[in-house]
Order: sequence, then structure tokens, then C-alpha cells
Amino acid sequence: MLLERTIRQLDIGQVSPKRALELGQLGYLQWLGGVPGNAGYAAAAMAAHAEASRYRHNSPAVAVFCDLLITSARAPLAPMSLSLVPRQRRGGTASRRAKP
Repeated sequence: MLLERTIRQLDIGQVSPKRALELGQLGYLQWLGGVPGNAGYAAAAMAAHAEASRYRHNSPAVAVFCDLLITSARAPLAPMSLSLVPRQRRGGTASRRAKP
């Protein structure tokens, strides 16, 4: 299931607040893309939050994801600030080989 995969991808432990925000937003967008068109959004968001909230204390990225789910389902609806992570090289093969 896409929600389980999203949570697994976000639950990577402690990361910087900036990285947690980036990952949480990407996770939200990934989850949103998998919500069926005929599903009730608020119910889907609360079900996803119930599943993901078990992991929020160990992973800041999951906590951001959970906060976005709550914010998106809150009434009255308001625009949310979501941004895509700018593309950048993160070290690639040379960086992975250098790690012990």
C-alpha cells in the first residue's frame, strides 16, 4: 500500500528540521497522489494520520507529514505552503563509497 511505503520512506530517524520539512512535504504529495478520486479526503487524511502518528516521535519527517495531514483536513480550508525540493547532487557513488 502506498501509505505504508510513504511512512517507511519517511521513518529514517533524526534529520535536520530543514530536511524533515522537505521529506514530510514530499511524503504528503506522494500520499496525496495515491488517494483514490472517489475517496472522501477528510476521512482518508485522518486514516493516514492514525497510521503514521505511531512513528512521529522517532522521526521528524513523519511528524511533518502528520502535521500536514491535520492542517489539510482542518476547516475552513486554507492554502498550504508546499514546495518541491530543489534538485541537487548529494554526493552519489563517491559519497557512498567514502562512508565506513
